[in-house]
Amino acid sequence: MITLTENAAKAILDLTRGKSVPGGLRISVEKGGCAGLQYAMELGAPGEGDETAACFGAEVYVAADSTALLDGCTLDYDDGLAGAGFRIINPKAARSCGCGTSFEPAQP
Repeated sequence: MITLTENAAKAILDLTRGKSVPGGLRISVEKGGCAGLQYAMELGAPGEGDETAACFGAEVYVAADSTALLDGCTLDYDDGLAGAGFRIINPKAARSCGCGTSFEPAQP
């Protein structure tokens, strides 16, 4: 299961507050990016078979086909000088690209 930092939860709550579609942040992994796989995120409701993680009042939905790659990850939010955004800390990544949005999974 994925865990959330308090900063990530606050950012999700800020993004979903007052929206006409209730829900949280849905995360999936798809082919692409400079390292082979990339993270995709969207606001909304969970899809069929998604796992739900709730922390600090916010919800994250992990796409059913991405749970194995995201299990054990931490979702953080950084609003530093280099830019604001969500960041996934993935212990299963053998390497990540410089922008942090794509990764190569470690071989089992």
